[in-house]
Amino acid sequence: MPYLMDKSSGSIYQTRLGATRETGGTRGRVITVGGDNTLPFQSYEGVQPLGAVIAAEILDSEPKAWPDTLEKAWGACLSSPAAWAKEAVARGADMVYLKLMGLDPDHGGRSVDECAAVLGEVLRAVDCPVGVQGCDNDEYDRPLITRIAEEYKGENLLIGLAKQSNYATYAASCISNGHSLIASSPLDINLCKQLNILISDMNMPLDRIVIDPSIGALGYGLEYAYSILERGRIGALQGDRMLAMPVIAFVGAETWKVKESIADTSEFPKWGDKDSRGIIWETVTATALLQSGAHILVTRHPEAMKAVREYIDDFMTPVL
Repeated sequence: MPYLMDKSSGSIYQTRLGATRETGGTRGRVITVGGDNTLPFQSYEGVQPLGAVIAAEILDSEPKAWPDTLEKAWGACLSSPAAWAKEAVARGADMVYLKLMGLDPDHGGRSVDECAAVLGEVLRAVDCPVGVQGCDNDEYDRPLITRIAEEYKGENLLIGLAKQSNYATYAASCISNGHSLIASSPLDINLCKQLNILISDMNMPLDRIVIDPSIGALGYGLEYAYSILERGRIGALQGDRMLAMPVIAFVGAETWKVKESIADTSEFPKWGDKDSRGIIWETVTATALLQSGAHILVTRHPEAMKAVREYIDDFMTPVL
């Protein structure tokens, strides 16, 4: 009996990140994500023309609470965001994602001017698209996002994280200055859709919104996250335009805080070597999320980044 193809009536928006000099920015290359009209990697039912993107997460100051597995992987470049970004691209990252944690008084208390300058250093160090967010505290982040959106107008940065509490400021800044926006919501498909509606009501183009529906790492909510992402993808393919944006997943941040990734081998000898265990944990989390519909994976360990790249390349080979 022949296989009955399941053709979709909807598709994912294509979102372009970065801008070259010809289009008002300074990037040497741009990235486009989305365009799928099928479930992930099911090339026999539709098209997934662009594949997934790997972003390397970098911080504006040397991380204080990262496990030594990550510190050893990046070495001295952790003290310089520009050098870190350059090294990440050299190791295969498609783009970099800068977290300006130093804005928070508990992480250095840098000024808005200082944080904006760090972003400028990163932009000059690499020619790929750049994502950026503040310290996840609205009191400090609002003026920062307004500032960097204006100062780097036309770069088409991927700016986060727009939430129910701050989306108006973020959306207005992105609309006025030619940037794309991350809409971040808790693990709830209805809240995700509601935020997208609110942002689109401000006349933010739907193809400049990327969804962060929140995720969990392997063993810590991954199954639930998978089901939410899958529901969103199916809704989009059935024609729901408020769920049809590309998805970003902060894999590294979730993976490297769980016990199984960071616990010493001496404490749990049967778990195996700590360094390889953490890399595997991040890789498995990332590949599962790819199967559920993620388009941009924000990673931390370069070896995980390499393994996920091989996975993407293998699965993007069409099934005959």
